Amino acid sequence: MEADPELITIVEGPPPEFRTVNDEWMYSLLDSARPFFISLCQVRSLKGQILMERCQRTWHAQRSIHLDFPTMSGLRKQLEIVAAKYEALPEGDLLNLWVRHQPQDIQDNMPRRADEDEA
Repeated sequence: MEADPELITIVEGPPPEFRTVNDEWMYSLLDSARPFFISLCQVRSLKGQILMERCQRTWHAQRSIHLDFPTMSGLRKQLEIVAAKYEALPEGDLLNLWVRHQPQDIQDNMPRRADEDEA
């Protein structure tokens, strides 16, 4: 029986935006029987280094870690985090999280294009 995944939970602030990325290195993360997409989500945190270490410990134990976040529609959703990078910035900690998903999983959290706002 597989243990429940670890969670990084977004509790405050607006729902995160996910940006589709197409970097060559990330294709190594897609080893799966089902086709997945990889998107980048940037999360600001007061404890970015601690969250990064939590990801590393979880992966070292060969467990999965998920991002738990609110959607634009107010529901909560979880996506598996497959890579992370921590950056200490003057404005505060930034955690870059790459998550794997199906297209419909992040549909209402994708950034809007300027021409979509006019419609």
